[in-house]
Amino acid sequence: MGPRVVVLGAGPAGAGAAYRLAQDGAQVILLERGEAPGGAAGSFALAGMRVDYGSHRLHPQLVPRILADLRRLLGEDLLSRPRHGRIRLGGRWVGFPLRPLNLLTHLPPSLALGAARDALTAPLRRVRPARETFAGVLERGLGPTLCRDFYLPYARKVWGLEPEDLSPVQARRRVSARSPLALLARLLPGSSRSRAFYYPRGGYGRISEALAAEAQRLGADARYGAAISAVEVQAGRAVAVRFSQAGQERRVVADHVFSTLPLATLVRAVEPAPPDAVRRAAASLETRAMVLVYLVLEAERFTPYDAHYFPEPDVAITRLSEPKHYGGGPAGVTVLCAELPCAVGDGVWALDDAALGQRVADDLIRAGIPLNAPVREVAVRRLPHAYPIYRMGFEAHFATVDTWVGGVEGLLTFGRQGLFAHDNAHHALAMAYGAADSLVADGRFDRARWATFRTIFDRHVVVD
Repeated sequence: MGPRVVVLGAGPAGAGAAYRLAQDGAQVILLERGEAPGGAAGSFALAGMRVDYGSHRLHPQLVPRILADLRRLLGEDLLSRPRHGRIRLGGRWVGFPLRPLNLLTHLPPSLALGAARDALTAPLRRVRPARETFAGVLERGLGPTLCRDFYLPYARKVWGLEPEDLSPVQARRRVSARSPLALLARLLPGSSRSRAFYYPRGGYGRISEALAAEAQRLGADARYGAAISAVEVQAGRAVAVRFSQAGQERRVVADHVFSTLPLATLVRAVEPAPPDAVRRAAASLETRAMVLVYLVLEAERFTPYDAHYFPEPDVAITRLSEPKHYGGGPAGVTVLCAELPCAVGDGVWALDDAALGQRVADDLIRAGIPLNAPVREVAVRRLPHAYPIYRMGFEAHFATVDTWVGGVEGLLTFGRQGLFAHDNAHHALAMAYGAADSLVADGRFDRARWATFRTIFDRHVVVD
């Protein structure tokens, strides 16, 4: 019998790890608080189609063997879709991904001239200030024009802080093109930036669902509706997990606990409690919440675009997506998904469904794309942990928690939430496979191998 591994969370990272561990012969128990796999990358039924928790894409930068597994599990349902979005800049719509002709004809002249001037003067901005920030990294690299008109106002909306209060790590991990030459390279023929993505028919949640189902077929025990009560640690080693399911408290013994929970949640669950310094550091790791507002329209399509981005401060929405462009849907109806970053308990979070629907409708009027059909239904979903917030100084808090978790034998944290990383799903899947690959044949966890994977994960940059 293989080692007993309890996996906490069944998003892409957790489901992917459960699948790979079961494939290698481990005794796997997969615990998920929700009623189905997927987590924040899951899907649910609305208006005769399955929609996602926000806008998700599986980028082709996926590790080849992971892509091969998904193709085997999903078959013809793993679709290839063209990217066809747009960004609102200075009252004009610019295509995204960027295209040369579209930029020439749609970019506001003042922005184009400012960006050209900033590119020419880039060598004059090479001196690093004593205190590096998110804003400073981007302004030095891209110049003041693009930062003023797009990156900085968008950052304020997404993370709810002034860009000067965000760590430079946020720029390095969230903005892939940080110089005029890097932006120009995206426009050239043969650019590595893909204009297509993978998407499973039936919703993005199919990825986690397929991986979890295959893990079960290979012998894993998947339990849904399971809320974690405690991760028991004895003599410096994780030995068991307690959870509640269907009103009953349960306990499972483990040789290893693989957690994809938010770091703060994991630290709170550990018994006996970690040192005070670790708990304070975990509580200092902030996440941005998100309210997702879905409008069901009596129309075939809202626009030809799959996603719209709004950096302007007078529009609360950061991104609007139309899931029907991704995976199809019934005739005569479409769904819009509006993303509103916020904080748990603030004014946006507290609004009821009707008020949120009206807020989105008003925003679309301000953006020049009013609703063109009757709204049949408004649905709302709330995500308390949408994005990590890299406030200045967060690195020390993360290091304190990460070091402590790394010192507990049999306890591993990974995935977006587990490593406090604003990563894509293909990054989360790479973490899952790396975690499973680090559990060697005799049941020991190879920490040296995991450390090698971690150096790779630390270089991840979000694909936008």
